[in-house]
Amino acid sequence: MIKQLSREDIANMQERERARLINSLSGFKSANLVGTQDTQGNPNLAIVSSVFHIGANPPLIGMIIRPDTVPRDTLSNLRATGHYTLNHVNSTIWQQAHQTSARYAPGVSEFSEVGLDMQQVDGITAPYVAQSQLKFALALREVQKLEINGTILVIGEIIDIQLPQDSIKADGYIDIESLNTVAISGLDSYHETRRLGRLSYAKPEHPPRQLNLDGEQITERE
Repeated sequence: MIKQLSREDIANMQERERARLINSLSGFKSANLVGTQDTQGNPNLAIVSSVFHIGANPPLIGMIIRPDTVPRDTLSNLRATGHYTLNHVNSTIWQQAHQTSARYAPGVSEFSEVGLDMQQVDGITAPYVAQSQLKFALALREVQKLEINGTILVIGEIIDIQLPQDSIKADGYIDIESLNTVAISGLDSYHETRRLGRLSYAKPEHPPRQLNLDGEQITERE
């Protein structure tokens, strides 16, 4: 049996029920911890699932932050310092990562509260999460308020990447699954992944071919 929800049905839902439903519709999302630091050196850490690729040259990443009608330490800090980090959540820290969404008082370090360690890199004011296997730092390039709902679009340029050497392949592909990165669905459901395979660049009249992790075509013997 198919359930159909009209615009009116959605509008009449309880607020939290509607939020869970709409957040689930887009499917699996990336799970990242945003690391920032204020001008006095106080760190902040927050989980986000709204990170997305914008372009590779220059290397730009977008992120959506909820409306700034209340204080948002992440937004304030990255505006003040110009730097922030994105740290993949993995299967060993997913519960601690989720806990960073709690509303801690200003000045309280989520790193300390949830039991994650800071990693500092020279020249980057924002802290990394030491336990994250794949992480990168960004320089703030643009902040836009979306008039339709007041959310904030943050665009940053990647200036530093930290990852295990053997996780990046000859053609630049990163084997994220080997790093135990997890995904989010909805607001609070965390998932491990299983790769189906890599496929060749799609061209008209040419069916996709399976590739190995190094981007090479798999032969029948493989």
